[in-house]
Amino acid sequence: MIRNTFFLSGMFVAATLLIASCSKSFLDVPVQGQATTATDPNLAVNLVTGVYNSMYNSEAFGGAGGDVHGISFIAATNIISDDADKGSTAGDQPSLVDIDNFATTSTNNFVAALWNGYYSGISRANQALVALETSSLTPATKNQLIGEVRFIRAYYYFNLVRFFGPVPKVIRVPKDAQDANNDPAFQTRAPLDTIYNVITHDLQFAIANLPLRAQSAVGHANKGAAQSLLAKTYLYRKNWQQVQALTQEVINSGQYSLVPDYTTIWRYVGNNNAESIFETQSGTFNNGDIAVGGYSTWQGPRVGPLGGWTDRGFGFCTPSTDLVNAYEPGDKRKESTIITIDRSGRGVGTVLYDGFRIPSGDSVQNNYYNYKAYASENPSIEPYLGNRDKKQKNVRLLRFADVLLMNAEANNELGQTATAITQLNRIRTRAGLAATKAASQTDVREAIWKERRIELAMEHDRFFDLVRTGRAAQVMRAAGKNFVAGKNELLPIPSLQIQLSGGQLTQNSGY
Repeated sequence: MIRNTFFLSGMFVAATLLIASCSKSFLDVPVQGQATTATDPNLAVNLVTGVYNSMYNSEAFGGAGGDVHGISFIAATNIISDDADKGSTAGDQPSLVDIDNFATTSTNNFVAALWNGYYSGISRANQALVALETSSLTPATKNQLIGEVRFIRAYYYFNLVRFFGPVPKVIRVPKDAQDANNDPAFQTRAPLDTIYNVITHDLQFAIANLPLRAQSAVGHANKGAAQSLLAKTYLYRKNWQQVQALTQEVINSGQYSLVPDYTTIWRYVGNNNAESIFETQSGTFNNGDIAVGGYSTWQGPRVGPLGGWTDRGFGFCTPSTDLVNAYEPGDKRKESTIITIDRSGRGVGTVLYDGFRIPSGDSVQNNYYNYKAYASENPSIEPYLGNRDKKQKNVRLLRFADVLLMNAEANNELGQTATAITQLNRIRTRAGLAATKAASQTDVREAIWKERRIELAMEHDRFFDLVRTGRAAQVMRAAGKNFVAGKNELLPIPSLQIQLSGGQLTQNSGY
């Protein structure tokens, strides 16, 4: 689509607020005399594609697109938790060390990149929604595409409130810079309930207008994805009736099932499998160099002091010893989640599923690496186009096991503990474990929380689960992290955003 770009000067603080002072803003207007969405429906469809493409954003060092699922996301979900350590060497990326140790300040570049990335994505969603409303698409097609966009916008806001708490409510495209400067919505934080209402309304529209998975194009948001994300939203609000009802609808839909082999879920052969509810899509379908930048490389096994091998990345986000020790004997999920480096002294090394051999510990930087983030560079095993920064790796964001565990938790909180145990044991059976011995509501609650940690390890949920269940301070301190209750449940609002708002954006407590 041919568009003019509206360039903003520094005086328009509200307009620049959401794009982190980047000169290109969301105040784009069509070139006069050119095709519009009313005359060419493909233009609106292209804008929807742009919303999906925003999920690839992974620029942590000041890029215009910010970071949605790159290293900033990895740091603020996995590294920050007791499941992972920063990894690499002590002096590598000190801003990541700060996130790991809860020493983050409002000038942290990785935190700023998250804010920029998610609001950049929301901006794209808002533009697409405007275009769709005026498009010449059929009403059914238009509503389906609007549902897909509103699903993604809801996902972005869901992560924003988990990262930052109350945030600005930006659900429209301003008419111009004056409009942006005069509307407090662009410069102030809305109450948490207000943002959750945005998420809820977006997802309710998506549920009403999206088809089931079987009728949806691969990689597109569908009804089950919207139901699952809405259930997760209610999980954080402790609305157990809604969690139970929505997850049960997903279970009863017959669209999803647990795959027999847990190991395959994160490999190329596991892309969009029966357990997948929503995941980012890589560009292998058209041989395109499209993927979340650096997702695999940031977390790949790193060469150590003696070298002698071609490593697979930078060695960040390494599974913690605490996570390693949390697995029960015989749990099949451990070897599928954690690459364990050979330190036996026998020089055996570690052979991965694609035949790649990591040498023994004297040539490797850390003890453990994230197997779920690994992507093969053997093109006979998985597609590899030669660009390490854009490895063809789909990032799994919602899957059926999570739905079963949410259903179990809701049933248990509603006093239906026997049903909760049944769902819990479905997860344990696949892992090769015996049925849980937990029987009381309290014991089953603890068992579900533990199962969530193991089943979803390194999948970006652990820290949020600790916060929502009130266990973050105790668990983080036990893990040796400098967690301060009442502060570190949230990240700081980036200082630049506060400056750009003229001080109208308030800071989170303790920062």
